[in-house]
Amino acid sequence: MIVDNNEEAKIPPMQEGDSLSSSQTITRADEDDGRIWRRLKTMLFGREPTLREQLEEAIAEHEEDGDTDTKSVSGGDLSATERTMLRNLLHFSEHRVDDVMVPRGAIIAIEDTASFADCVASFTEHGHSRLPVYHETLDNIIGMIHIKDVFAVLADGQSKPEPETLAPFIRQPRYVPESMGVLQCLNEMRTTRTHLAIIVNEYSGTEGLVTIEDLVEEIVGEIEDEHDDEPELLFAETQPGIWECDARAQLDDLAETIDPQFANVDEDVDTLGGLAFVISGIVPSEGDILLHEASGWRLEVMESDEKRVKRIRLHAPESAG
Repeated sequence: MIVDNNEEAKIPPMQEGDSLSSSQTITRADEDDGRIWRRLKTMLFGREPTLREQLEEAIAEHEEDGDTDTKSVSGGDLSATERTMLRNLLHFSEHRVDDVMVPRGAIIAIEDTASFADCVASFTEHGHSRLPVYHETLDNIIGMIHIKDVFAVLADGQSKPEPETLAPFIRQPRYVPESMGVLQCLNEMRTTRTHLAIIVNEYSGTEGLVTIEDLVEEIVGEIEDEHDDEPELLFAETQPGIWECDARAQLDDLAETIDPQFANVDEDVDTLGGLAFVISGIVPSEGDILLHEASGWRLEVMESDEKRVKRIRLHAPESAG
């Protein structure tokens, strides 16, 4: 039997005339088996598994037993939904803010020179509770406006004149680097009571934004309310070998659905529009046809302007018909 120095602290020494009960014998055997198993793991893997790894292993073993329950069990075991949330939480700290942010191209913002009426119209059209405010360019976001401040003015009716500028409504958001971890970002936003953070790159340019809701969704899944639109379909096959795509389509999604080679991109781009820019070296024009060499797929630019590509048609490699 293998006995360590803590054995005596756990099991009192036997006195003359004492005998082990069956429960004490089982307890000692279980403890010995547990220590042996832990030491075997250490020999095999070079170290003892961390608490995170032990929890993941326990969840995996539970699911291998065939438990498909999706309902919460009051006072009982973890449901499938709870296990999913727990697994997301275990990996939450591994993500950076640029993994979960709203990318720059999808930011809805308003210029600081806009009128109060334009601000109200933007809130009405897009349904957001906060709007970033920029000066001249998105790389110079100077603050944000909360819809509650705007609503307070509207609620006064005609008792006060319409504000001449947006300056009285501009609040200070958080500015965080794209390399910041999501756990640190969530903690900062919580302690400063700020629900929106602007993600900046190494050159202080705007990469995107993130809200507390975006961070919480990484744990609990998508949170939608009655004002959210139905999920937008960003790509679809119109005929064999031809796909119509929004340029915002994620390369990972295209790789999963169309061709795994779409994930084979050396540059730091996430979207199909970004891939088109990388291949071309400039913002491509309508009608341009670009070749993605890794996959053989051709990208036909269907719609673009001087700033970005909007829609792309994908053509399968020649050999694929």
